[in-house]
Amino acid sequence: MPMGDVQKPAKATPLQVAKAVLWSFFGIRKRAAYEKDAVSLTLPQVVVAGIIGALVLVLSLIVLVRLVTS
Repeated sequence: MPMGDVQKPAKATPLQVAKAVLWSFFGIRKRAAYEKDAVSLTLPQVVVAGIIGALVLVLSLIVLVRLVTS
């Protein structure tokens, strides 16, 4: 098979990126899912989703603490 015939896998959808990042936050990943994500996710997708996920987590914790302490 010539090298020019190799097709790139489809780019991951935003939902797939969010799912991969959320599972990564918990540290729970199946090897098959990791390998699939490794070929379909791009670095900018992962960075943006990670930043958004971290912001949502931090804001959720702040809201939860304020609700509990009020």
